Amino acid sequence: PDFSYLPVFLSSCLPVSCLPVSLSPVSCLPVSLSPVSCLLFPVSCHFFMSSDTVISVENLSKSYLIGHDGPQERYHSLRDTVVRHGKNYVRKAVDMMRGRQIIQGDEVEEFWALKDVSFEVKRGEVLGIIGRNGAGKSTLLKILSRITEPTSGRVTLNGRVASLLEVGTGFHPELTGRENIFLNGAILGMSKVEIRKKFDEIVDFAGVEKFLDTPVKRYSSGMYVRLAFAVAAHLEPEILIIDEVLAVGDAEFQKKCLGKMQDVAKVGRTVLFVSHNLSAITNLTSRAIFLDRGKLEFSGAPHSAIEIYSKIGREKNTSTIIGRGKHASVITARIVDEYGEMTRNYDCKGALIIEIVLEKHDSTPDLSVELFLLDSARNKIGLASLYQFYGKNLPIIQGQYKTIFKIEAIHLASGIYTFDISTSVVNTRWDHYVEDALEFIVIHSSINGQPWDFKQSLGFGSIALTTETEPIFSNAPIE
Repeated sequence: PDFSYLPVFLSSCLPVSCLPVSLSPVSCLPVSLSPVSCLLFPVSCHFFMSSDTVISVENLSKSYLIGHDGPQERYHSLRDTVVRHGKNYVRKAVDMMRGRQIIQGDEVEEFWALKDVSFEVKRGEVLGIIGRNGAGKSTLLKILSRITEPTSGRVTLNGRVASLLEVGTGFHPELTGRENIFLNGAILGMSKVEIRKKFDEIVDFAGVEKFLDTPVKRYSSGMYVRLAFAVAAHLEPEILIIDEVLAVGDAEFQKKCLGKMQDVAKVGRTVLFVSHNLSAITNLTSRAIFLDRGKLEFSGAPHSAIEIYSKIGREKNTSTIIGRGKHASVITARIVDEYGEMTRNYDCKGALIIEIVLEKHDSTPDLSVELFLLDSARNKIGLASLYQFYGKNLPIIQGQYKTIFKIEAIHLASGIYTFDISTSVVNTRWDHYVEDALEFIVIHSSINGQPWDFKQSLGFGSIALTTETEPIFSNAPIE
């Protein structure tokens, strides 16, 4: 492409993201370039985004070099030790001369935290990012926040970015809560007048008025997060990036945060939200992306992303029940049809039959078995209990036993469901808890023969509340 040069004059104290979009080089430069370090930038006119696109990520990759110690032998000679350390010193000297990172260890491995990730985010969109630990979620957010440089690829940002990635991000521990509010506002390019207009709202939302003039190094982690989120959300950034850090706050504050993020999106600002709370992802986000081992595996409806995430997670688990209880263990479990054949499909018309084989290790009395029914977002929506529902316990004598739960027909929404299974000491503690022990699918949920498919993804719940007879209409007097 043809390149031209755009002259930019920057003050060292003014963040790049505070420049007007029409002047800001951020909207057309790779993240790895620092616009403060030069006055002339190569700009391709092909890279300018449409007015609706706030974030554009193109073929983004990030690698790290990881050092490993070589295999340790019980006995080794002086010559082997000298040779190994000599090789390490030579390698480190070469890396230092070439300006590369010096890695400790006998062997160096290149680890890709992100690999060829591409997506776009529109103005006013709330994007959820899900994935297992180590999938690359936090690395992606750090690159978008311009904390970490990518190895390759391009990120285009159109607007000011406020990030809440970990407890204490952007706060100076020696400054008070009041001073940190003004400091963060200045970093975002806001004037003192603008910050003062929002000051009372920030303090009220965070609930730290009594400690406003106390250095934040004396704050608890919960107070830190409350103030940090309040500052980030109220100082009107065009892009708000939030990691799993909200898990530190209490339930009431998390509810306030989710409501505030919805309000932020309604006024046209963009939110990127990473969470392992799949229910929050479903309720809050308009779209979700699923990362797995640094690669973008899916981008689309939140419910579809969660289903794929759950399915891949289960596929990676072995088919053998993992773990063992102290008093009793789950050995195998399966769902069967009326003929005793194993199945993964449920049509909601007949009984849902679960066969569980357990092994009792000792003669402990008062042992029960529980089944927990979960939807694709891992919300618990049903319970069956041997003791609490039927007043029965596992036999006292040691040995293997088969337990059959025959659950009456349930009108479930179509989608993927799982069962967690546990053995427990009655009213005391879990003994052996197995997550995702069983999975089944409701392909189509037709209530009373109607053509409409009642889906989990609609967000109307997972269980249809049907009546024995059709609703009756009659003329009722108005009181």
